[in-house]
Amino acid sequence: MTLYVIFAVLILIASVLLVGVVLIQKSKGGGLAANVSGYNQFAGVKRTTEFVEKATWGLAIFICVLSIASSFVAPKIVQGGPQIKKLPTTETQAPTFGTQAEEQAPAQQAPAQEAPAQQAPAAPAK
Repeated sequence: MTLYVIFAVLILIASVLLVGVVLIQKSKGGGLAANVSGYNQFAGVKRTTEFVEKATWGLAIFICVLSIASSFVAPKIVQGGPQIKKLPTTETQAPTFGTQAEEQAPAQQAPAQEAPAQQAPAAPAK
């Protein structure tokens, strides 16, 4: 497994954790500290909010550092590498005119000759 894949997995895990930490932060409704009244007696509201805030900043900085580090170890795109070939489709395609094969092949038919013009029979005079 390459270092780039390891960084990508760590970023994904940190992102999911960050979403969870943000969801339990104190909002206008009180957040985690307001919902757990028994816990507040032991740890207090201040310790809970400090931990959540530090976890948020820590995860955000961790994601930023890993994102910058992964840009240095990302696989490089090679210029002039193998070209992607189109697979044949099963759909019917409209015929194309003036293709390269037609331009290279000599004309097989002789040019059409004009037929001599025939005059209409003259109408009898009255």
